Amino acid sequence: MLELNQPIIHFSAPSTSDKIFNSTDCLGSNLVVYFYPKDNTPGCTTESHNFRDLYPQFQDLNTIIVGVSRDSLRSHENFKTKHQLPFELIADPDERLCRTFDVIKLKTLYGKQHLGIERSTFLIDAAGVLRREWRKVRVPGHAEMVLMAVQSLPSFTKNE
Repeated sequence: MLELNQPIIHFSAPSTSDKIFNSTDCLGSNLVVYFYPKDNTPGCTTESHNFRDLYPQFQDLNTIIVGVSRDSLRSHENFKTKHQLPFELIADPDERLCRTFDVIKLKTLYGKQHLGIERSTFLIDAAGVLRREWRKVRVPGHAEMVLMAVQSLPSFTKNE
């Protein structure tokens, strides 16, 4: 289980652009990992747009963004292209990464219960330490809150 102010368990997973995303490659930069339920759904699209629109500001703060869902790489590639997302999306169909971050939760939709991704975001600093987590995320204003949290990290993690 992940704990605040503790180093994360490093991970690798297939991502868009024919890459294998490896969290150790992010050491020296901050990392925002946001988990969302499904490509091309209204809330997930809005959340991705919000991170996309603030992406230059995150870059100025030496911060990498990556989105994660259980969708396939093909779905992610289409979603990324359609919405001009400048960051990679990780495919986690086996829920390995979702379970590492403990975002698979029992949800109710139309009176039926099922396991699904609880919209969550994690901020990992340049040393690989988990600094903030947001669970049960509400999309409006969320990307801005994450940006403010990145701005509050020690200045040595910012691009000079």
